[in-house]
Amino acid sequence: MSELSITLKWSLGEGEMAQGKYSNSHEISYNDSFKLMADAAPDWGGDLANTNPEQALAASVSSCHMMTFLALAVKAKWPVISYTDKADATLGKNPKGQMAVTKIVLHPVVQFEGDFTVSAQELEEMHDRSHRYCFIANSLSADVGFEVIL
Repeated sequence: MSELSITLKWSLGEGEMAQGKYSNSHEISYNDSFKLMADAAPDWGGDLANTNPEQALAASVSSCHMMTFLALAVKAKWPVISYTDKADATLGKNPKGQMAVTKIVLHPVVQFEGDFTVSAQELEEMHDRSHRYCFIANSLSADVGFEVIL
């Protein structure tokens, strides 16, 4: 079993601990070498220049799905040369009436080497397997899906 961690740092700075008077901006460090500025989503007063937890969650699902897809593609001997995605996270209320990421939809686009092709059904099945085996998607209660783009 793997144990993975991040370090999060926030300080009040010049703000005041009162509603609307402090910043949610904070730093997240991965592996002691990569730092990312994060904040609340812009709709919640965050800085658009920073990532937010909802985007980070969508990025995690997208990244996991891609890595799973690539591992399965290698086993199937599919010569993938590029993979892009635009993941959309939707905020709303969950069945308990709480604010949550209620849906994440991936839009993966896969390119193959040379004249190699697969049918739309084969591609859909590979993405379905990737989704079922993705560690992050399996960790979420939100609806996570994909829309294959050819």
